[in-house]
Amino acid sequence: MNNPIRRLALVIALMFTSLLLASTWIQFFTADDLRDKPGNRRTLLATYSRERGQILVGNQAVARSEKTDDEFVYQRSYPQGSTYSHVTGYHSFVYGAGGGLESAADKLLTGDDPRLFFRRLGDVLTGRQPSGINLELTIDPRAQKAAEEGLGDQRGAVVALDPRTGAILALVSHPEYDPNALAGHDSSEVQQAWKRLGDDPGRPLVDRAIAGDTYPPGSVFKVVTAAAALESGRYSEQSRLAGPARLRLPQTTIDLPNAGGGPCDGGTVTLTRALAKSCNTAFAGLGMDLGAQSLRDQAAKFGFGASLSIPMAVTPSRVPEDMNEPQEALSAIGQYDVRVTPLQVAMVAAAVGNEGKVMQPYLVRQTRGSDLAVVDQTRPTELGRAVSTDTAAALTRMMTAVVTEGTGTRARIDGVRVAGKSGTAEHGEGRPPHAWFMSFAPADDPKIAVAVVVEDGGNAGSEAAGGRVSAPIARDVMKAVIAP
Repeated sequence: MNNPIRRLALVIALMFTSLLLASTWIQFFTADDLRDKPGNRRTLLATYSRERGQILVGNQAVARSEKTDDEFVYQRSYPQGSTYSHVTGYHSFVYGAGGGLESAADKLLTGDDPRLFFRRLGDVLTGRQPSGINLELTIDPRAQKAAEEGLGDQRGAVVALDPRTGAILALVSHPEYDPNALAGHDSSEVQQAWKRLGDDPGRPLVDRAIAGDTYPPGSVFKVVTAAAALESGRYSEQSRLAGPARLRLPQTTIDLPNAGGGPCDGGTVTLTRALAKSCNTAFAGLGMDLGAQSLRDQAAKFGFGASLSIPMAVTPSRVPEDMNEPQEALSAIGQYDVRVTPLQVAMVAAAVGNEGKVMQPYLVRQTRGSDLAVVDQTRPTELGRAVSTDTAAALTRMMTAVVTEGTGTRARIDGVRVAGKSGTAEHGEGRPPHAWFMSFAPADDPKIAVAVVVEDGGNAGSEAAGGRVSAPIARDVMKAVIAP
C-alpha cells in the first residue's frame, strides 16, 4: 500500500473512531441532559402522554392533569389560578417545568425519580400505565387565603410556619400570576403570556417569599440582636440601655435618630421597652457593644447563611462580614447590608416560639401514588438550637410587650396572647420603606408563626410602618388558623 492510500485510510479510520466516540458519549454521558432540556419536543410529548401527579392542598387539587383530544393527551390545569402560583409553579409545553414544585419536584410528579425504581419496575411487570406521584402539601388553605387577601394589590410576601414542626402553612408572593396561561397547548398564546409576564415591572414570576432579591429586615432583626444580648449573659430583660433621641455614629458625622424623633423613655430604657418601642439608638449602641461576630453567630443559629430546600431552593439570608462600629450599629437594627427572605424572618419567630429550637421548613407533607399508597412522609427535623429555653421565654415576654403596649398593637387578637415585632426598613434614598411584621400565637403555646413584608410601604407609601401596614395582615393569618 503506497503512502497516499495509507494516509487516506488512516484519516477514514480516525473519522469513524471519532464518530463512534461521539455517539457513545451522547448515548451514555449526555443523554440525560439532552432529554431534560426544556425545549426537547420528543421528551415533552412523552411527558404529556403520561398523567402527571397532582399537587394537593387539603383534599383539593391545586395542580392536576386533564385529558385532551390533541397529541398531548394531557394538559396541566390549575383550578385556583393565581392563589397558589408560587407554590405550584407552572408546567408548559413551550417552557417546560418552571418555578415552585412543578420544577423542584418534577421527577416525582412525572414518576421518574430514582427513588421510584421499584415502583416503575412493578408498573412494567403488571402492565399498569405509569403515572406521577401526588404531592400532599402542608399548606393550610385558611392561612393561604388570609395571606392572599391581606396583601391584596400590594407587592410583598407572607410566610406562615408551624413552629413545632417547620411545616409551611402559607406561602404567598405578590404580584402573582395565573399558571394556566402558560399551560395551554396553543404555543402562540403561551408565548404572548410569557412575554407579558417578562415585561411586567412587578416581576410576578419571582417568588419573593423565598428567593429573588432579599430584603433589609429593619427592626424585626432587633429580635436577633436581643437574642445575642441575652445569650451573652451580660444582659437581661430589665437591663437599662441608653436611648437618646439621636446617636452619633463613631468615626462619622452622621446621627442615627429614633423613629419618633425623641428619646426612648426619657433617654434610658430597659431592653424590654427598647424592643416594644423599637428604640433605634438603644439597639444601635447594643450592637456596637456586642460586636459583629456576636451578631453574625446569633443570626447563623437562627438559620442565616444556610442553604435550605423546601424543596424549592431558598436564597440564604446574610449578615455582612468585616463590619466597623457604625456598620455594627446599623446592622443591629436590620439596616446596612443585612438581607433576609420572609421565610427566614418566619423561622426566627418560629424558633422563639418553639423554645429556641429551629425546625427545617418543609412544604410537602407526604407523597402518594395513584393507588393512594403512601410513598414517603416528611418527618420534622430540628436544624439546631438558636437560643436557650430561658432566652426564648424572655424573648417571648418581650415580643408580647410589643403587641400589648408597643408598635405592634394592630396584631392583637381578642382572648389570645400574641408575640410580635414590627419593622420599617429603609432601602434607598427617596423610596418608601418596606413594612415588616413577624409574630407567633398563642404566645404560650404557638400554633403558627408569621412573617409579612409589604414592599415600599404598599398602599401607605412613605407613611408606612410595619405595625400599621403589615401587622393587620399577620393578625388575620394567625386568626385564620387559631380562631377560624
